[in-house]
Amino acid sequence: MSIYEEVEFEDLDYDPKTQIYTYPCPCGDKFSISLEALWDGEDIATCPSCTLRIEIIYDEEDLPPLRHDDDDDQDDDGSVEEDDDLKEKGGGEEDGEEKKSEKENEEIDDGLAVVARKSLSVC
Repeated sequence: MSIYEEVEFEDLDYDPKTQIYTYPCPCGDKFSISLEALWDGEDIATCPSCTLRIEIIYDEEDLPPLRHDDDDDQDDDGSVEEDDDLKEKGGGEEDGEEKKSEKENEEIDDGLAVVARKSLSVC
């Protein structure tokens, strides 16, 4: 496997919502790699539009903590537990906040779908 370029971690763009790092590819698309993949020791980012690959130069100590949104607010039965502060205030999310949360979840799902497609294309 040939590497197009070695790229320093600091030169990557990061989307904290999707936890995906990207870097411009000469074909016009973007190389991408997930934060989870970096934490797992992977250092090769692929471009979904061409065959180029880059090697990411990084130290694990430079990585932000990996966020596990799915585990944070769920009970053992899988139901989402309401925040204690919200219970005391007498309510949960308001309609506007709920719509915003749904949109953020859709964006995260879209980002994860991109990562899954890229992972499958590498295999």
